[in-house]
Amino acid sequence: MTTNSREVQFDHATDYYSDAYIRDILRDSQVYAVVGASTNWNRPSYFAMKYLIQKGFRVIPINPNSAGESLLGETVVASLSGVDVPIDVVQVFRRSDQVAGVIDEALSLKPRPKVIWMQLGVINYEAAEKAESVGIKVVMNRCPKIEYARLSGELGWNGINTRVITAKKRVI
Repeated sequence: MTTNSREVQFDHATDYYSDAYIRDILRDSQVYAVVGASTNWNRPSYFAMKYLIQKGFRVIPINPNSAGESLLGETVVASLSGVDVPIDVVQVFRRSDQVAGVIDEALSLKPRPKVIWMQLGVINYEAAEKAESVGIKVVMNRCPKIEYARLSGELGWNGINTRVITAKKRVI
């Protein structure tokens, strides 16, 4: 088990993040830059962006192929360096082998983002360690939409994460 710069236990072998670690990130972050944002309404990045916006976060879409277009009330930006406000979280919707370039660009920002969040299925240990070595928190293979819903209890409304999944109405 290794410890990142914030003394939060993280085990690269199991990709374990404590609920407190995830909760702190969600609580302390307001501006997300979504690298690999899609203007296609049925793509996962679109769903995640829409959900985070509904929860009060500012979400800035990053996609060089759609730069200048409007997406969920924000103008799509070509790269992280084109964002004109401080970024709290760089959310990565790119392949794992493309994360290193995203990390390098994020490290060149002034101020640097607080968090690099790699979406479900996106894992790059070397890039994660590079970001952690300069004090940036990292989350891999997780979705902030799912984590927010899980930690806020929203998933429990559907019987998920309660150990009881049923279609029967509860009798009180």
